[in-house]
Amino acid sequence: MVNNWDEKIKKVEKNVYVIDKYGDMNVPLKIFASEKILEKIKADNSIQQGINVACMPGIQKQSIMMSDAHLGYGFPVGGVAAFDVKEGCISPGGIGFDINCGVRLMASDMDKKDVEPKIKELLDTLFEDIPCGVGKNSELRLNNDELDEVLNNGLDWALKNNYALKEDLDRCEENGHMTTADSSKVSPRAKSRGRKQLGTLGAGNHFVEIQYIDEIYDEEVAKTFGIKRKGQIFVMIHSGSRGLGHQVCSDYLRKIENEFEDIVSELPEKDLAYAPTDSKVAKDYLGAMSAAANFGWTNRQLISFQTRKSFSKLFGDMGKLGLVYDVAHNIAKIEEYEIDGILKKVYVHRKGASRAFGPGHKEVPEIYRKVGQPIILPGSMGTSSYVLVGTDKAMNETFSSTPHGAGRVMSRHEANKTFKANTVIKELEKNKIYVKSASYRGISEEAPGVYKDVDEVVKVSDEVGIGKKVARLKPLGVIKG
Repeated sequence: MVNNWDEKIKKVEKNVYVIDKYGDMNVPLKIFASEKILEKIKADNSIQQGINVACMPGIQKQSIMMSDAHLGYGFPVGGVAAFDVKEGCISPGGIGFDINCGVRLMASDMDKKDVEPKIKELLDTLFEDIPCGVGKNSELRLNNDELDEVLNNGLDWALKNNYALKEDLDRCEENGHMTTADSSKVSPRAKSRGRKQLGTLGAGNHFVEIQYIDEIYDEEVAKTFGIKRKGQIFVMIHSGSRGLGHQVCSDYLRKIENEFEDIVSELPEKDLAYAPTDSKVAKDYLGAMSAAANFGWTNRQLISFQTRKSFSKLFGDMGKLGLVYDVAHNIAKIEEYEIDGILKKVYVHRKGASRAFGPGHKEVPEIYRKVGQPIILPGSMGTSSYVLVGTDKAMNETFSSTPHGAGRVMSRHEANKTFKANTVIKELEKNKIYVKSASYRGISEEAPGVYKDVDEVVKVSDEVGIGKKVARLKPLGVIKG
């Protein structure tokens, strides 16, 4: 397809742009962005990727790009698409290599004044308790049967082995257990890569961040989520399925390329490779991807377990941490939506997007069901993060999805050339934000200037109504890989 999309973008309402069907597109492309953000999205080739997704078989309603969208592999990061379960397809590139990369938020009853004097000591303790960085291994040693149980049962395994509380499962997307998981569909190589990584943070944009409430926008919803006052301390954890999830994606991209060579040869980008939903490889991938998702939730749970230990060491009973919510950013799931007046089951692919179910949805935890699902949206290192709440409008507009973060504007290679870790550390410390990392590279690659303005990203979501602002958090300190 000729890359002439620039002249086809039209604004249909504030913060909403559309490229109508043309060429091989089966549905339009809808982009949620302010004028300022749209210029950044247009700067890479991610819009062409959004158009490519719109050409895929069985896609329903529209291809979607969020305000944090940027170039990815196959699908754009910040992309959402839903495919008919019978006549559509499933694509590893529509989920990404870090399956169930996601985020969770934990609440304390402490205030900024309680934690700030001990922030460096707290970061040292967390860094000692949580393995961080490339190649870092967990002290946990699982045999084959135990690893399979993690892959098949997710947080049910963590609860049984005293790494989780019952309320942790209640406050996690899918209760931390995708029942479509099948560990037998995960390759021995993927299992080998994941075996020693359960409970490790990893590198890249993964982090554990100590934050405090800076602003409350909706008092009623905030109270429901356990957000009581400005200054209250929270912990945000961002990690995924580590090497296991990466290997699952790689394995199935190769399987699809080998089995559907005729399909792949016609694609504009081979990472867009897909399998028809009625094929064995599509069903096998769903089982393996779901198993990797269970691994991702368990990984964040074990990081939470260690975080609770660290807080207990420094603050005793005052340092108790309760889970607010855990939500995946890279995942595909079977969900049901009304499309053209018909209730349909679809494979919703979210790649760098957060689920955003509105009030009353049966999959929202009962304690939150009256107001809607919590959305945890991290910013870049040193900037704000947000708690939002899901809406009915998201159900109708975006297959219940909203942005997942700030969204990169610069590659990691370019970031390393542009930013020096020591300079970033000094700038953050001027603002009383402290960083402890396994590598200088982990800091320069994730400098605040590498990302879009998270306030602007969230403003779009809030104004469009696909995720309403509840509270803003500011960082005190962060550990990274």
